[in-house]
Amino acid sequence: MTPFARLFATAGLVQAADQIALAALPVTAVLVLHAGPGLVGALVAAQTAAWLVVSLPAGVLVDRSDKRVVLLAALTLSVIAMAAATLAAFAGSLAILALAAFLAAVGTVTFVLVQIGLVPQLVAPAEFPKANARIELSRALAATAAPFVVGFLAERLSPLAGYPLAASLALGSLALAYGLRPPASRIAAPERPPVTQAIAEGARFVLREPILGAIGLCAIFWNFAFVALLAIFVPFALQRLGTDVAGAGLAQGINGLGMIAGAAAAPFIFARVQPRTVLLFGPISSTIGALLMVLSPRIGGLPVAALAFGLIGFGPMLWLVMQTSVRQTVTPAHLIGRVTATIQVAIYGIRPIGALAGGLTAQVFGLDAAMMLVAAAFAISALVSVASPLARLTHMPTPSTAR
Repeated sequence: MTPFARLFATAGLVQAADQIALAALPVTAVLVLHAGPGLVGALVAAQTAAWLVVSLPAGVLVDRSDKRVVLLAALTLSVIAMAAATLAAFAGSLAILALAAFLAAVGTVTFVLVQIGLVPQLVAPAEFPKANARIELSRALAATAAPFVVGFLAERLSPLAGYPLAASLALGSLALAYGLRPPASRIAAPERPPVTQAIAEGARFVLREPILGAIGLCAIFWNFAFVALLAIFVPFALQRLGTDVAGAGLAQGINGLGMIAGAAAAPFIFARVQPRTVLLFGPISSTIGALLMVLSPRIGGLPVAALAFGLIGFGPMLWLVMQTSVRQTVTPAHLIGRVTATIQVAIYGIRPIGALAGGLTAQVFGLDAAMMLVAAAFAISALVSVASPLARLTHMPTPSTAR
């Protein structure tokens, strides 16, 4: 097995474990521990908060340490935490379950930072898009399948079955990762300033590099819009599209199918179009999808809304794979963890604001106004791309020599 194939297989198991755990948490909390909606929300928030709280210091750790050591430590933490979550569920301890869910997510966050940093060490720059597409395809498949798998296990086997499965997948990823031995960096280790200065160095690089700044700003507006859409879609579907909860869930599920299609088609598309085409198509297709969503109560109803979700999955997945490849190309190896963490924190920091803005707008001005807010935010994301260096990227940038 080649080093990248081993990394790819490891990443697939990590994403499967993480998505199963994410889907299992509310099921376990409601069916086993009899938690109410507020408590379930707090548990899910604790699990997802790791992406916001841990990313920046983890990015420093990834840049300063042997990536294999950090990777193994991250996966070990996930295995232990998911095993603890399993025991907490059996013991009926909400507090330990919340802590274990958070720590398991910390392991996943750190692994993802290492994974993005390892790809440039394992494949040639020309292969970055293909490699990232394969990894994102595994993530999209896991995210789409996990709720169905957890629901099936809860119905046919036990509501407690999700976390043991997640722990087993995490253990499998750790076993695979032990055989991963990436080549040593050819760059002498830079000086190590205090952690806060190291974090600031990564943020400054993002702000000063025009391509990275455009990627970050585009991602911020896109994520604001997408989470606002998720926050309002179910009531929008019930009240404006005349469907039920199952219909709303089916329409949202098309988003996952769009993501899978985008990741699967990425290598074929990238071989035939310029990078700028993909980097513009992603946010523009989202804007078109949002406009279809705005029009869906009057034209087409639920099928048009489902088509909109498909566009919002397909185009942005292509964009995600391409921007990750561009980011890996222009970022020096000693900064890749902090650069990735900076963009990640910006994305996860804007998501709660998007959810609150969507919900508040719907409450005060109505669901149609809230959907217009979603369309406007997607449109701003597209305008950022059109007005930025991303629109002039006719070929992949020259790779950073700091490898």
